[in-house]
Amino acid sequence: MDNNDVFKKLRVALELKDTDIIEILELSNFKISKTELNAFFRREDHPNYENCGDQVMRNFLNGLVIYKRDLKK
Repeated sequence: MDNNDVFKKLRVALELKDTDIIEILELSNFKISKTELNAFFRREDHPNYENCGDQVMRNFLNGLVIYKRDLKK
């Protein structure tokens, strides 16, 4: 299982929209466009598919911690 698969599963499990994910990434000071983000969720054989690198995944997980903690306040 690669980062793209993990990212897809987290997106579905947490019921996150694109805007939520962009907001979460911004919490860890990581900027990404909606187009770049959608490339991670495409099938591998799609021409616009991009591999989700460790840096994106790390920033998403760090931002997710901040995002979830703020929701509980």
